[in-house]
Amino acid sequence: MKTKASISVILAGVLWGCINLFVRRLSAAGLSSMQIALARLAVAAVLFCTFLLIRDRSRFRIAWRDLWMFFGTGVISVVFFSCCYFYTMVHGQASIAVVLLYTSPVFVMLFSAVLFKESITGRKLLALCLTVAGCVCVSGLLSGSLSVTPLVFLSGIASGLLYALYTVFGRYALNKYDTFTVTAYTFLFAFAGALFVGDPGGLAVTIAAQPGLLLPLAGIAVVSTVLPYFLYTWGLQHIDSGKAAILVAVEPVVGSLIGMTVFGEPHDLPKLIGIALIIAAIITLNSRSCSGQDFV
Repeated sequence: MKTKASISVILAGVLWGCINLFVRRLSAAGLSSMQIALARLAVAAVLFCTFLLIRDRSRFRIAWRDLWMFFGTGVISVVFFSCCYFYTMVHGQASIAVVLLYTSPVFVMLFSAVLFKESITGRKLLALCLTVAGCVCVSGLLSGSLSVTPLVFLSGIASGLLYALYTVFGRYALNKYDTFTVTAYTFLFAFAGALFVGDPGGLAVTIAAQPGLLLPLAGIAVVSTVLPYFLYTWGLQHIDSGKAAILVAVEPVVGSLIGMTVFGEPHDLPKLIGIALIIAAIITLNSRSCSGQDFV
């Protein structure tokens, strides 16, 4: 089961890494980053909740006292994370945003040790170092001298913290509810929160003028939202939070590969080394010692 869960989390990272295929099309059509976030959450909420209503509507039943868990996954993590991450990308650079975002495994590992009593092993620490180093290389940060303002730096660190909180709130929710329920309520809360920051009026006008946008919107909702969140949440049920946070770091690798192959972005040596380091981190987490004991 742990092997399947690890594969599920890695697949989630792969699908999240494909998001740029849709974002570029939607951005070129005039949608802002927060409008794209609102649109993907709206479509995802409708699709997933409709599926759940048809499959088993009893899974919508939750206790009022547990609403804080889904406010945590949907609003605090998904919406607030999007605001901080997009601010870092707009006012800093995409490379800086990626590096600061992937401070999240550090936060997850610390939270998990304190809240869930998960052990911090040498193998986890090695994989964490490989992941951070790989993200630095993949981002292109080593190719030149970059400087950031304190506010951009703080927003980048905040994006990593908020990204990590999905794993934390999700772990609490999964102790009481199944993957379908957690994912559905995450989307509902995220969509409600995104209405306040996504300019729904402007979004509706743009879509009405360009109905062809419905296809990439469906793509970003299904391929890079519903499926990866479901896969990650399911995998989180069966493996440590710290391990999941590192495995999903395959996302920038996929993003870089798509950038190099589809969009003709440069593929210099540091970027290739970064990809190798992240893959090495994933192999490290899923390998066993000579005695067969799993230290992760």
